Amino acid sequence: MSKRALITGITGQDGSYLAEHLLSQGYQVWGLIRGQANPRKSRVSRLASELDFIDGDLMDQGSLVSAVDTVQPDEVYNLGAISFVPMSWQQAELVTEVNGMGVLRMLEAIRMVSGLSTSRTVSPRGQIRFYQASSSEMFGKAAETPQRETTLFHPRSPYGAAKAYGHYITRNYRESFGMYAVSGMLFNHESPRRGQEFVTRKISLAVARIKQGLQDKLALGNLDAVRDWGYAGDYVRAMHLMLQQDAGDDYVIGTGQMHSVRDAVRIAFEHVGLNWEDYVVIDPDLVRPAEVEVLCADSAKAQDRLGWKPDVDFPTLMRMMVDSDLAQVSRENQYGDVLLAANW
Repeated sequence: MSKRALITGITGQDGSYLAEHLLSQGYQVWGLIRGQANPRKSRVSRLASELDFIDGDLMDQGSLVSAVDTVQPDEVYNLGAISFVPMSWQQAELVTEVNGMGVLRMLEAIRMVSGLSTSRTVSPRGQIRFYQASSSEMFGKAAETPQRETTLFHPRSPYGAAKAYGHYITRNYRESFGMYAVSGMLFNHESPRRGQEFVTRKISLAVARIKQGLQDKLALGNLDAVRDWGYAGDYVRAMHLMLQQDAGDDYVIGTGQMHSVRDAVRIAFEHVGLNWEDYVVIDPDLVRPAEVEVLCADSAKAQDRLGWKPDVDFPTLMRMMVDSDLAQVSRENQYGDVLLAANW
């Protein structure tokens, strides 16, 4: 019998890549869909006929219990979150509810359906296995570089603080209830399916539009901010591998290579034969209140225990995104349609 996986956030960048990967591994994949969301008009539209969907909301405990009880999954991947960091200063309470308390609600749903209690712990084998999407933003003002599983957290945004709560409560349920629960501390990961509000996609789409004569300038904030950027398709493989181990644990996932926003801009513009300095302008309003200057992953543990390593390097990733957006802009010009951020 094939394994069953339940994915929250299945219509997002990571959810769409993970759904593809699990289907390729023979899984029956369920996606948690909130309200009137239509998966057939999302990043998983091409996969919709191969997926199952169930209603649920990370802010509604009862709906999560019902979803887990109905699906009876072998694995739950909690990728659902408000993922745009700047928004967390504008709607800090909402982001905390979804990204922090939403993790607790899903853990509670799994605990209740599984019948786990502090007085009745069981072996992780045969349990529902839980993956929590933690974040490099938890490290924030990092105490050391590169960052590893033992690096102290110092989040610099409500987003990072909420993710730190989700991370710690996942570890708590693992230690208190014997739950098979892991956290993947994923560093920035991008793709052609990235939302247009994120800096790498903002750059690649602007480059495509400038090349096509549809845009004159690209406004950015801090060009010196440095990140460890990888390819989302590589990172979902790590998520899956984490849940295939004998015991749950936490893992840092990244490339170990640092690049600045300026690097991303330069690579993207050079790919279409343009000089970035002719088009990029600095907008002080786009600078974060508390910037995270340097994030870089030490993924030695994941490489050693999971046998995982990234396949796509950063220059290749940026060129991939620019090519995808050039094709999208060309189609928009030809057909007059506004296409999804997901490029197939």
